[in-house]
Amino acid sequence: MSDHGSSSLLVLSIDIIYRILDHLSDFTLLCAARDVCTRLNSIIDTYYRYQTLTTLYLSDNTIGALEVQYLANVLRNNTTLTTLDLEMNSIKDEGIQSLADVLKNNTTLTTLHLGNNKIGPIGAEHLAIALQNNTALTTLDLGSNEIGALGAEYLARALQNNMTLTTVDLSSNQIRDEGAQYMANALRKNTKVTTLDLSSNQIQAMGVQHLVDALRSNTTLSTLYLSLNPIGDEGARHLANALRSNTTLTSLRLWDNEIGDDGTKFLVNGLETNKTLITLDLSFKELGKRQEQYRTDRFKYTGHIRLNDVGAESVGRELRDRLDELLTQNKQRTQ
Repeated sequence: MSDHGSSSLLVLSIDIIYRILDHLSDFTLLCAARDVCTRLNSIIDTYYRYQTLTTLYLSDNTIGALEVQYLANVLRNNTTLTTLDLEMNSIKDEGIQSLADVLKNNTTLTTLHLGNNKIGPIGAEHLAIALQNNTALTTLDLGSNEIGALGAEYLARALQNNMTLTTVDLSSNQIRDEGAQYMANALRKNTKVTTLDLSSNQIQAMGVQHLVDALRSNTTLSTLYLSLNPIGDEGARHLANALRSNTTLTSLRLWDNEIGDDGTKFLVNGLETNKTLITLDLSFKELGKRQEQYRTDRFKYTGHIRLNDVGAESVGRELRDRLDELLTQNKQRTQ
């Protein structure tokens, strides 16, 4: 930064500079306008938008590693930003390293969306290292990346000791049964995560078994997304066994899981003694619509049971009615 900025910046009134700042995007205001000269820094520090900017939406902006480095430099000193949305860019592992280095000491940012950024196991490792020190982040969205089972292992180790994250989205990351086992290991020790999204990860019945074993001792997880995983009736049986004794899970999402009549019977039997689950999604729809709904509404839907389209045809009405009855009873207990 130079104190010999352009003559116009040195002589323009504060009101005029404010008007100029009004036309800048949030990204430009944070990352480009500062450090031009000392006077402009002082004016920006008193500018209302800068003082009150808590949420920065930068999804689908062709942001790469260089732009993330600019953001990282801002986050080192910024004390207002609490939500950063970087979904659908091209940050990759290189960009994540810059961001992760800042997260180690950042105490303001609470929500970070990094979905669909071509982040692999190396990027997941960078984030995992940051999570071992970060004490502010409560929501981490890594959906639709490429972390695989190895990346899940790195993050699971961090989650065993992390005391702030409550919502973790690892959907569509090809973690498979091996990755599910790593996350199960994390759930045995973690006491903060309440929402875990493992949808569309090619998890089968064996992976569900690992998660179920962890749920026997976990007392904090309340929402579990396992949709778009081929767990089948056997996976439903494992989940039913967990529901018999689990007292914290309130929402279970299982649409498009290849669960049929037998699997639904298992779930009904498990719910006969369960007193806490109030939302169960077993519906089936064409894949494209369900994936779009999932991405836009996955934290908003509240209801009892959903069995639509193919799901309604493949599961007998008597079973559906019994499931709805049991879930309604549980919801009434919480009111």
